[in-house]
Amino acid sequence: MIVTLEVNGERRTAEVAGWESLLWVLRERLGLTGAKDACQQGECGSCSVIFDGQLVCACLVMAADAEGAQVTTVEGLADATDLHPVQRAYVDEGAVQCGYCTPGLVVATAHLLTEHPDATPDEVREALAGNLCRCTGYGSVLRAVAAAQGASDPAGADREA
Repeated sequence: MIVTLEVNGERRTAEVAGWESLLWVLRERLGLTGAKDACQQGECGSCSVIFDGQLVCACLVMAADAEGAQVTTVEGLADATDLHPVQRAYVDEGAVQCGYCTPGLVVATAHLLTEHPDATPDEVREALAGNLCRCTGYGSVLRAVAAAQGASDPAGADREA
């Protein structure tokens, strides 16, 4: 079947099989490899994208269900010349480590701060709870969120998670 959707502001069309996930289509059909394929069960958050305004794990969305959808991946956050403020904060705070979880964390953070720019420490932790990272210990991630919010330590980043 042919699926047409808007990805990162651009209309895209892909031929998909009934078994393919949105993650598979993004990576294998459309060449957008930012979202990572880790658990394929929606448990790790490394494939997080914004799907019609909602944060979702792309591995759990069937490609056929993406017909007409608007999808934003980590590649779509930056513009042609500058990183998105959340991406910049992650780089500046050293929250990228191996980079496998980073795209999902960045997308989740960008979504959170779009919806709730003044998120409390508990809201930040809750919003990022579905994103697993084995490298950072989350301190640098929380500092990156704080930097992106433009405040000092709103997420309790000075305390390791």
